[in-house]
Amino acid sequence: MNSDTQSVCKEETYEFLFNAHAKTLHNFVYYKCGDTEQAEDIVQEAFIKLWDNCAKVIFGKAKSYLFTVARNLFYNEVAHKKIVLEHQALSVNSSTNETPEFLLEEKEFMKKLKAVIANLPEKQREVFLLSRIDKKKYSEISEIVGVSVKAVEKRMSQALVTLREQLGDI
Repeated sequence: MNSDTQSVCKEETYEFLFNAHAKTLHNFVYYKCGDTEQAEDIVQEAFIKLWDNCAKVIFGKAKSYLFTVARNLFYNEVAHKKIVLEHQALSVNSSTNETPEFLLEEKEFMKKLKAVIANLPEKQREVFLLSRIDKKKYSEISEIVGVSVKAVEKRMSQALVTLREQLGDI
C-alpha cells in the first residue's frame, strides 16, 4: 500500500494494518508482560486508539504508532503485571507431578528456563524472545524496539551470557 495516499481512517486500510501487525504486536506485548489476556487487552486498546486518532496518524507511521501506544499502555499496567507474574510463579511452584523421571526433569528444566528468561532485564528479554520465538531478524527487532541494530546485538549477547551462566551445563 502506498503510504502517501492511504488514509488510516478507511476501513480497508485499518483492516490491512490490523491483519499485518496484530500478531507481532501481541507477541511484543506478551513478551513484556507474560500474560496473554493482558497482551490481548493492550493490543485491542492500541488499535482502538489508532482508530480514534486515525486522522492524525500517517499510514507509513501507523506501525510505529501502534508499538508506541502499546508500550505506553503496558507501562501504565506495570503494577498489575507484577502481581500477575508473582501469582503465576506461585502456581507453577505449587504444582505436583507424578510422571516418569525424564518428564519430571524436563518440566523442572522448563521451569528453570522460564524463570531465568523472566528474570532477564526487560530489554534483554524482549530482544531474546522476539528473536528466538518470533524469529525476527535483528533489523526488524531494531525497528520494533526503537534502538540500533548494534544495541539489539548487545542485548542479545548479554541475554545469552546470562542464560548460559544461570542454566549451566544441560
